[in-house]
Amino acid sequence: MRIALDARLTHYSSGGISEYIRQLARRLPALDSQNQYLILHAHKAAGRLPLPVGARMVKCFTPAHHSLERSSLTLELLPRRPRLLHSMDFIAPRGGPWRSVITIHDLTFLRFPQFLTPQSLRYYNHQIGASVRRADAILADSDATRTDILELLRVPPEKVTTAHLAADERFFPQPEEVVASARARLDLPHHYLLFVGTFEPRKNIATLLHAYADLRSRHADAPPLLLVGNPGWLFESTEALLAEIGLRGTVIFRSNLPAEDLPALYTGATALILPSYYEGFGFPVLEAMACGTAAIIAERASLPEIAGDAALSCEPDRPESITEAMSRVLFDDSLRTSLEQKGLQRADEFSWEKCCAQTLKVYRRVLGQAEAA
Repeated sequence: MRIALDARLTHYSSGGISEYIRQLARRLPALDSQNQYLILHAHKAAGRLPLPVGARMVKCFTPAHHSLERSSLTLELLPRRPRLLHSMDFIAPRGGPWRSVITIHDLTFLRFPQFLTPQSLRYYNHQIGASVRRADAILADSDATRTDILELLRVPPEKVTTAHLAADERFFPQPEEVVASARARLDLPHHYLLFVGTFEPRKNIATLLHAYADLRSRHADAPPLLLVGNPGWLFESTEALLAEIGLRGTVIFRSNLPAEDLPALYTGATALILPSYYEGFGFPVLEAMACGTAAIIAERASLPEIAGDAALSCEPDRPESITEAMSRVLFDDSLRTSLEQKGLQRADEFSWEKCCAQTLKVYRRVLGQAEAA
């Protein structure tokens, strides 16, 4: 049977959802000898998404996140006759004779609508209900997201399956010479605290900056805070806050970095801090732990589920809680070493092989296929 994987988003975005799409599009065709795979990609993205053995590329003119994509993608897919379509960014086409599997990564737009632009809020709110009703099965990145789907969308429990994601194989403790080279090339200090993610309200950067200012007032020798990611919605307010609370010079921004630099940046960090109000999975936590770096997480959504007991928790609404967590990791060597060791072990529990195996089970259940021997 033909299974179509919607990978169009990878041309427009390089975030966590695109990483998920790339991993599944690369691995599933090699794991599943029972079916044929069609990889849907943007017509402008030729050559940018590797073609797995046993799969065919299908150029689509319908852009991801277009207001008419549910209708226009249906028309583009009809001649291809897939038996199943996996919409990996949850927006399923309006019609078509195929079975539908969607992945819902998070429900930020329902839990925290104030963290989205008005345009994004309208788009997701207009699409989610129809996509969920159309879907024969739904995948969630975490049990926390699955719970949100059941509670907020009133979906029957048997329709939703958790398939945890994983860190890519490139994330492991890097040799000192690799870390030193990255520091020199990016003009970074020898020691630093690290945040990785889009600079947007949901990531709670404003509270992190207030907490870091408090840390510096208590400990003048605290290392700089390095923020790695791309500017998002309302980033201008973050820049204004830096000047307001006197952090210019001690907070470092690095944007649009090659993905190849991230393992060295994680390895070289004293600790990763992810105080987000909401994460459907939280790739940076798992990536940091896989690189042997201590992690501080918000006690919210999926983050405790992913980190287990291998990270230090804080309350994202309370700057003093974040300050205390950073202080403990910085000045308690025994605690930091314990978190580093636990993190490595915890990261090993997640793998893309497990994620793909769980995904294939869902496909076969929807298609009525027997499990492969």
